[in-house]
Amino acid sequence: MRLRLAGVTRAVVVAPHPDDEVIGAAALIAALRRQGSHVAVIVVSDGAASHPDSAAWPRPRLIAARERESRYALRRLRVGRRDVTFLRLPDGALPAQQDRCHQRLDRGLRRLGRIDLLVGPAASDAHPDHRAVAAVLARFRFAGRRLAYRVWPPQRATGHRCRCISLPGGAAAKRSLIGTHRTQLGAIRDDPQGFTIARHELAVFAHPVERFVEGR
Repeated sequence: MRLRLAGVTRAVVVAPHPDDEVIGAAALIAALRRQGSHVAVIVVSDGAASHPDSAAWPRPRLIAARERESRYALRRLRVGRRDVTFLRLPDGALPAQQDRCHQRLDRGLRRLGRIDLLVGPAASDAHPDHRAVAAVLARFRFAGRRLAYRVWPPQRATGHRCRCISLPGGAAAKRSLIGTHRTQLGAIRDDPQGFTIARHELAVFAHPVERFVEGR
């Protein structure tokens, strides 16, 4: 079923980590901007847990790089710097800091004023940080619509409840946007245990059709 966005003038996309906003909602953001909707993005964690043992990329450098990567990708989707907020909570620790996550995210959402559409990770996502953010968003009360996307495990969702939207330019365009996140694609080489998006994962992430579950 196709995702309908008529009447949405102010949307917020919440990403647990820098890059989730593009993996999960690039097509949605593009469609909203094409119709003139205002889109704000909130990135919850600092993304610094991907390469904890890298000497060349200490925590401050990695955080700064991951924020630049998100800003660049979002700029290509016509989301300006002033509409992107980084809460910088510790990557990998969101379940253990649920109260702090709730306080910071709730405050960030309320600062944005009226929201017609709130987009965030699914409660069924396999990553604990994603589930923690989903639990916080479930407690946020507002009068608009809710949409949930799933990133992990990297497989396309199915089911009659899914609402679909496609990115113009297809898989090449989606892959190019994800490609701005070089720190997650092998650019950091001195941490053997560091995270890198695998080739098969990237192939699924780059699928141009995004699927969302509409909530209440």
